[in-house]
Amino acid sequence: MAALNYNHLRYFWAVAHEGNLTRTAEKLHVSQSALSIQIRKLEEQLGHPLFERTGKQLVLTEAGRIALEHADAIFSAGGELLSMLGNRPGARRQILRVGALATLSRNFQMAFLRPLLGRDDVELVLRSGTTTELLHALESHRLDVVLINMPPHRDAATPWISHPIAEQPVSLIGTPAHAGRGLALKELLAREPLVLPTLESSIRIGFDSLVDRLGVRVRIAAEVEDMAMMRLLAREGIGLAVVPPIVVRDELANASLVELAQLPELSETFFAVTLSRRFPNPLTRELIGSFSPEPHDAAG
Repeated sequence: MAALNYNHLRYFWAVAHEGNLTRTAEKLHVSQSALSIQIRKLEEQLGHPLFERTGKQLVLTEAGRIALEHADAIFSAGGELLSMLGNRPGARRQILRVGALATLSRNFQMAFLRPLLGRDDVELVLRSGTTTELLHALESHRLDVVLINMPPHRDAATPWISHPIAEQPVSLIGTPAHAGRGLALKELLAREPLVLPTLESSIRIGFDSLVDRLGVRVRIAAEVEDMAMMRLLAREGIGLAVVPPIVVRDELANASLVELAQLPELSETFFAVTLSRRFPNPLTRELIGSFSPEPHDAAG
């Protein structure tokens, strides 16, 4: 068998991580046709197709995933060799591709990423989207880790590994004027308009169960998918927001919002989802292993 052509492999590696032939060609300053030819030659040598098209996206086949795992290891080892023997300790930068649910608290994302922020040897690529979009990108190796607030269904075809990394109680958050009224939890829920997450969220499912047990009929001012928008509505005094305190951490610190009551037995769990891989990104393990949220810094 002929020796592996590493130029072909590098072109494949670049396209696999980008997921788009046009963007990769632009980044590499080559034509799309030239890039396609290089990948086709690699496929001919390996004897298997490496990509299949889904709309405008290129999705790795099973053989493509195996090839990418080996390519990751090969080029990672090459980078380490240059750093160690090329007298360029800072020449190799590790890349970590992180996807986060578009509605996830930015404060939580920052807390998770903080150990890597500002490191000269690390480049972060941050994406957002729906759970379906993010898991698809994770499965096609365009992301290394996905941050979501509900664990994905796992089966033999999609061996997700869901790492529960944070859990925080959920509270009623309002303006200082609300705090001055001195109402107990049940009275707050019955009398004050509420800003709630949408019906699909884990918080909303738990909240609806709670008010049913308490026998309270609530008045909804707004149902909001985005946590950042819930924070803004709470600041405007539209209603009491049902959120984890980290969502409004800055407002709690400057007293523009206050925590009126913690909702019993109601919390939100956050997951860092990875895919079972032969060569996982070491930065992913580093983040998951070291993440230890401060009190009220775990969710939102």
